[in-house]
Amino acid sequence: MYIGEIARLAGTSPKALRHYESLGLLGDVRRSGAYRVYTQEDLAQVKLIRQAQTLGFRLAELLPILAGDATDWAALSQHIAAKRAQLQRDIARLRQLDAQLVDIDVEIHDCLARQRQQAA
Repeated sequence: MYIGEIARLAGTSPKALRHYESLGLLGDVRRSGAYRVYTQEDLAQVKLIRQAQTLGFRLAELLPILAGDATDWAALSQHIAAKRAQLQRDIARLRQLDAQLVDIDVEIHDCLARQRQQAA
């Protein structure tokens, strides 16, 4: 399949596909004259790249794992574990921030209630 078709099927743009290729994320893409010819394996690789990006992975993080013709599944699993650990830390930090905001909001409501009492 040509670049337009794989872009449509993968939900990306031809420009992004060329970028992935230039980074080495797609391995060696075959050519027929000046045209790139993609396989079902290329489509699966592009979908994996897009899914990883959706999950917060940067292309720079994916390079050592997906570059070349073989995916390093063990390294990908390690990166997922590290990403999940960071996510858990972020969740804990955000919960603490939310608790602080609740405390501040309670104080504000107390101040407003005192103002209403004093005005009455």
